[in-house]
Amino acid sequence: MITLNINGKARQLDAPDDMPLLWALRDVAGLVGTKFGCGMALCGACTVHLDGAPTRSCVTPVSAAAGKKITTIEGVAATRAGKAVQSAWRKLDVVQCGYCQSGQIMSATALLATNARPTDDDIDAAMGGNVCRCATYVRIRAAIHEAATALA
Repeated sequence: MITLNINGKARQLDAPDDMPLLWALRDVAGLVGTKFGCGMALCGACTVHLDGAPTRSCVTPVSAAAGKKITTIEGVAATRAGKAVQSAWRKLDVVQCGYCQSGQIMSATALLATNARPTDDDIDAAMGGNVCRCATYVRIRAAIHEAATALA
């Protein structure tokens, strides 16, 4: 049994220490917004925040998350940056298939939480590990700029 702080609430999960955090969140905690993409931390679909930092949950053992604040796509709207990013995503109609969007939103939110006025280069660097098979990168960048403007 491990206790994790998920979206501001202490949760006891019956999960082995070496279970990837992704599967503890999805299969044990029932939070299915975080997606499995590649299983090797290459696509970003599984991105969550650990103490505010974007983290690939598919390769992070659940034991590494103990004592840290875990934020998933289900909880990110409770943050100012998360609300702004999700609003911009809707306003600019970023989503096509939608599979990568939870990871994209989590990375964008982490960026804006630390950089209120990102340049295109800042956005490219922060989002570089997130793959969108539908290639909505131009809309993703525009939405991040829109969210930054809303936060200003």
